[in-house]
Amino acid sequence: MILLIKTSFTYFGGIRIFTMVVLHVKRGDESQFLLETTVQSPLEDLVNRIVMIHNGRLKVNRICSAMEMLAEHGISLPPEMHGLTEDQIEELKLKDEFSESCVPSGGFSENKDPCGRRNGCRPTEKMQEVLQKTIAEAKGIISKELVKSNTCLTEQHICDAIDILRGAIMIVYPMNLPPYDPIREEFENREELKGTQDLKMVLDAPMTQLWFAGKEMLCGKKLLDYIGKNEKSKVIVKIQRRGQGAPSREPMLSEEDRKKLMMAEFHRREELKKLEEEDDDSYLNSPWADNRQLQKSFQGLSNISWKPH
Repeated sequence: MILLIKTSFTYFGGIRIFTMVVLHVKRGDESQFLLETTVQSPLEDLVNRIVMIHNGRLKVNRICSAMEMLAEHGISLPPEMHGLTEDQIEELKLKDEFSESCVPSGGFSENKDPCGRRNGCRPTEKMQEVLQKTIAEAKGIISKELVKSNTCLTEQHICDAIDILRGAIMIVYPMNLPPYDPIREEFENREELKGTQDLKMVLDAPMTQLWFAGKEMLCGKKLLDYIGKNEKSKVIVKIQRRGQGAPSREPMLSEEDRKKLMMAEFHRREELKKLEEEDDDSYLNSPWADNRQLQKSFQGLSNISWKPH
């Protein structure tokens, strides 16, 4: 079930002001996305929403990666043909039954896959451009950079990103992709991540903890039990698998504030160095600074040099 929450904010003097609680969701020290909610939200529902959006972002990125390979090397070969040479395929009498029906619009050009996982029949440049533009658009919808612009992410954004990716595939491959192609498996929620690195990133709601200010936010409570009743708050929460212990605390200074502080300290030291140079009294050793110079000149004692015999 997908929950849709309308984004609520107002503008005051050109500044965007949220009228709901904004959660800055992190995993480890890395920002993931912003999420709007209310202080009355039960933590079970909140964890479910965060996990759904987190896993949805991962799904969109997996589809985008597979579509980049599709644009470069064509559709996926049957699993039993992965990694085999042409001689091995011929010797084992294996056949790709979908290679003739799953042809990209406008034809194709050959570009052999060095990994031996795709058939090497890539779409034309025009169709490749359709795929690449759609990939860039989908990545922009779920980008981590949205955190910097105070743009919140919802479940609907995930659905929109997947829909435009699905639409691009139907434009380039009107006959659809083979049922075993990773992209089609993702669209139909049949993806098999077991044994892959991607599985380590996916979260399971019952096994996920939410942390705030170094404390675990326990299920059975509401958000207001931890952050108070102010609906205009913006707080950082961290997601973590159960059993991994408490995540690292947030630094006292942000990276930007730390850089500003270092720059201010650098300028302070430069100023001190400049003042020390200006206070230099070595000029007192100069002849013109000797208040007895006139007396010495009358006595013929100036410009005297000597050396031992």
